[in-house]
Amino acid sequence: MSEFDLIVIGGGSGGLAAAQRAAEYGARVAVAESHRLGGTCVNVGCVPKKVMWYAADLAEGLRDAAGYGFEVPAGAHDWSRLKETRDAYILRLNGIYETNLARRGITLLRGRARFLDRRTVAVGDTRLCAPHIIIATGGRPVIPDIAGSGLGITSDGFFELTERPRRVAVVGSGYIAVELAGIFAALGSEVSLVLRTGAALKQFDAMLGESMLRILGEEGVRIDTHAVPQELAREAHGLRLATGDGRHLGPFDCVLWAVGRVSAVSDLDLTRAGVACDADGFITTDKYQVTGTAGIYAIGDVTGRAQLTPVAIAAGRRLSDRLFGGKADRHLDYHNIPTVVFGHPPIGTVGLTERAAREDYGDDNVTVFKSGFVPMYHQLTSRKPRCDMKLVTVGPEKRVVGIHVIGPGADEMMQGFAVAVRMGATKAEFDDTVAIHPTSAEELVTMR
Repeated sequence: MSEFDLIVIGGGSGGLAAAQRAAEYGARVAVAESHRLGGTCVNVGCVPKKVMWYAADLAEGLRDAAGYGFEVPAGAHDWSRLKETRDAYILRLNGIYETNLARRGITLLRGRARFLDRRTVAVGDTRLCAPHIIIATGGRPVIPDIAGSGLGITSDGFFELTERPRRVAVVGSGYIAVELAGIFAALGSEVSLVLRTGAALKQFDAMLGESMLRILGEEGVRIDTHAVPQELAREAHGLRLATGDGRHLGPFDCVLWAVGRVSAVSDLDLTRAGVACDADGFITTDKYQVTGTAGIYAIGDVTGRAQLTPVAIAAGRRLSDRLFGGKADRHLDYHNIPTVVFGHPPIGTVGLTERAAREDYGDDNVTVFKSGFVPMYHQLTSRKPRCDMKLVTVGPEKRVVGIHVIGPGADEMMQGFAVAVRMGATKAEFDDTVAIHPTSAEELVTMR
């Protein structure tokens, strides 16, 4: 039996952050990981997705170049070559993570951990015990329970594609569906976005989903609404997706399911540790990340709260600060977390949606400011996607509680504005800030 101060189950972003912070305080730490280090984000999420987003952005730039006087033949995009260079980059990151663990004296065990009791886990034939155990095993994509669903792929399978499929259906309405549909379309695929309802990005401010669907439609993406998948079948000319109302969509070369994610906990033997999950299968915790069992914690996507890499990292570091750094009340505040949807164009958002603000504060206490325009960059291009912005304010002082932007640069501008929202800035303080001109961001401090 090997004894440690902390055992971390899962070598993703949150688990690694917690492990390394604990080791910096002098704790004896073990990390168990059965796959490549870095978790979803590094291997089949944020990082390789952003590489593909950059490629799609370059493709759009090549099309826009004529408006600025360049005769640039777009040529053919080599998807397989991009995959090779992208995968090599990810492997380098995996190696860097392993080196960082070794440099901090953290024991890495290769294998899937499972609980034996509330203080003991097994990784293969190795048994480990510790007074503190963190569950950071993340999530996995959902595959719908319909006939033929196995003929489709998930976001994990997207990164395994060696060639760009010519005809693609992306089934889903969340940020993963929107992002991958935009990448496929920009790189030349014929794309259908298949929605169960008439809306996309339903967890975001309504303006963002409406604008994104409009822009995707303008870019040639087919939007199939109120299409509930019933069966996926392979026919002579490709895959056909049957819907509940009798439609048969396709044929497609690829159908990608982006219909949600669930926690990856089924093989951890949580019951032996007394750890409970909610009705959706996510581990429940208090604000200190403590599960129903003292000494066992959960961070990141496995909790189902704000499933974002920086959130998992922040929660993990704060947890180790509290456990080993003497910071007794250290914990993550899950309010006002900024996030970006890397669509085409990107979305940046922080704080309350308009609907949530009205529910929390009442209609009479909410004032909303909106702006929409074609960004200066697109004044000279044949494409004319609009940038839409919204400020949500509350109270007589018009404190800014929500900012929502879709358009070029939204991803980069939101980080700074998130600081202002977190500090409780008012509309008057936004207005009193000198604008940077000419930018799209200046609209947020000049909006009337």
